[in-house]
Amino acid sequence: MSSFQKKYVGLLGGSFDPSHKGHLGISKIAIKKLKLKKIYWVITKKNPFKNRTFYSLDERIKYAKKFTKGQKKIKTIHLDNIIKSSRVIDVINYFIKQKKIKNIFFIIGSDNLMLFHKWKSWKKIVKLVKLVVFSRKGYDRKGMKSIVVKNFKNRIIFIRNKPIAISSTQLKNQAQLNI
Repeated sequence: MSSFQKKYVGLLGGSFDPSHKGHLGISKIAIKKLKLKKIYWVITKKNPFKNRTFYSLDERIKYAKKFTKGQKKIKTIHLDNIIKSSRVIDVINYFIKQKKIKNIFFIIGSDNLMLFHKWKSWKKIVKLVKLVVFSRKGYDRKGMKSIVVKNFKNRIIFIRNKPIAISSTQLKNQAQLNI
């Protein structure tokens, strides 16, 4: 009897405006701790909770691909045009239905927990995937009180990592100062 090894895949979605070493760091940790075959950086055209992006979509995709060059288990993709949506639930359904991948870890930072219940089909997301939450400085305690944690704590994996001292917002602010 042959042993069947499940194909575990990670999804790290967002606008990546811009991508940075924090994204790369949590990706590497997730690959190792969760034994992922691959992690996909799913770059969306726009975050529905933000007014606009700083960098163009093409710049963000190009930079993310350059940033992950040489990382065999990290792949940068953009699916908005293929699935006609940037919503996480539609991305997950694409991987389940089109790619036939059922073992999905959806990776977020603890800062996303407070608004997670406002995401489209958030309950369905948590039922379809294992939610993996990385620590973000200043957000962990608030995140533990979130609606999603209160309702689905058993579907969430919390990763204790060193605080990530960089954010896309900081990088954008620095870029504006240099203009």
